[in-house]
Amino acid sequence: MEISQLKSLFKISGIGSASGLVYRSNTLLIISDNSGFLYEYQINSKNLVRHPLIENPSENILKKNKPDYEAITNFGEDLYIFGSGSTTRRNSMVHLNKYKVLINNDLSELFSAMQAVAKLKKEDFNLEGAIYNGKNWYLFNRGNGVENRNVLFTIGGENLINKWTIEFSDYTLPELNGVRTSFTDAILVDNTIYFLATAEDTISTYDDGEVLGSIIGGIDVETMKITFTKKISDIHKFEGLTLFSQFRDKIEFLLCEDNDTEILETYIYKLTLDL
Repeated sequence: MEISQLKSLFKISGIGSASGLVYRSNTLLIISDNSGFLYEYQINSKNLVRHPLIENPSENILKKNKPDYEAITNFGEDLYIFGSGSTTRRNSMVHLNKYKVLINNDLSELFSAMQAVAKLKKEDFNLEGAIYNGKNWYLFNRGNGVENRNVLFTIGGENLINKWTIEFSDYTLPELNGVRTSFTDAILVDNTIYFLATAEDTISTYDDGEVLGSIIGGIDVETMKITFTKKISDIHKFEGLTLFSQFRDKIEFLLCEDNDTEILETYIYKLTLDL
């Protein structure tokens, strides 16, 4: 697995602090950890549509009040958007179909159970990636707390409210410039989980730090073992990953970057891996 290209494709005005994205039908669906909207960006027309996720949504919610939407995944026509769980205000999961909010679930009990099963302290709990394959949920804890716990949770069972099973795997990810990288997003392609991880000079799941680069890696979904890691940037804090196109000899992803500012603009990048 080799990185053949990383390039900036275009800028979207009106979105800041992008934290996750889904690509389908020449449309990008983007979330922001500062915002109460789901953004629908139509690539050809460059039209940006805002879909409310909460009552009285705004573009730049105060940090202490924001729902902190950090992870988005889809299965069929359904979208699922998760708060990070890093504070009690950030425990929601929004389920949408055709951009209509079907339900906004409070996952406090599940998040507490995940912490208990993995013996993960509250201050080290910070979800930043989600995958749903119709059977299992894969939720990724970003190891940017004191204990650097990068944890992949596998959640089975009937639902995420009161009938679940929890398994977990811990990962020690590579360092960049002396700082351990930590999960920021992931997607499932065939039998491989592709993940992003960023090195950020902080020991807090709440406060930002100096960005020291990002990597991409792969996990075999059967064995849950890491199959590769590659550095993709020395300066970017990539927080969103989605499949763009797939060929026999290469795979292309779209990425978004959290700029940790209130500036309402985001850049979309294309990353190409040679298989």
